[in-house]
Amino acid sequence: EMSRGLGDVYKRQVKYGGSAMVDEKLKKQVIQDVTLLKLVGFKPIIVHGGGKEISKWVAKAGMEPEFINGLRKTDAPTMEIAEMVLNRVNKSLVSMVQELGVQAVGISGKDGGLLKVEKKLSDGQDIGYVGEVKEVNPKILYDLLEKDFLPIICPIGLDDNYDTYNINADDAALSLIHISEPTRHLRISY
Repeated sequence: EMSRGLGDVYKRQVKYGGSAMVDEKLKKQVIQDVTLLKLVGFKPIIVHGGGKEISKWVAKAGMEPEFINGLRKTDAPTMEIAEMVLNRVNKSLVSMVQELGVQAVGISGKDGGLLKVEKKLSDGQDIGYVGEVKEVNPKILYDLLEKDFLPIICPIGLDDNYDTYNINADDAALSLIHISEPTRHLRISY
């Protein structure tokens, strides 16, 4: 879905995941597109996933990825791997954006209390450290955008006990869409 009001555009969001993260050529094209948006006056926010990469590293660790109703069951060791992998992906995207001349900052939903979560259940089943966003504190994003940075967000949040949770990238992106103007959104999913 793509709708634009070019006159008074301020913040826009790009949710980035799936095949666009695996195919190197497509990855570069996406980053070039987002960088162009920034250079023509938009203030994009990238929210990325990393599911395929997480599964790869879970397997490298000799663990078997487990899915319940299409959602990854995330025990403590899997959560540790997921956070490392998502941060690695995050900094890789920051480097790609900066290589194109745009200042970027990579953060997770933990930073500045951006994404507060509660445990997500799948049809009543406990799937471990998988979070559902219950509260968004966008102050850190506003500060970064005001200073002309392009925020790149990995979908990890904290619960009330400061435990770390993985968040589905689509869910994280949707929870952040409300920080844009309520009437005009440019949301591009790759």
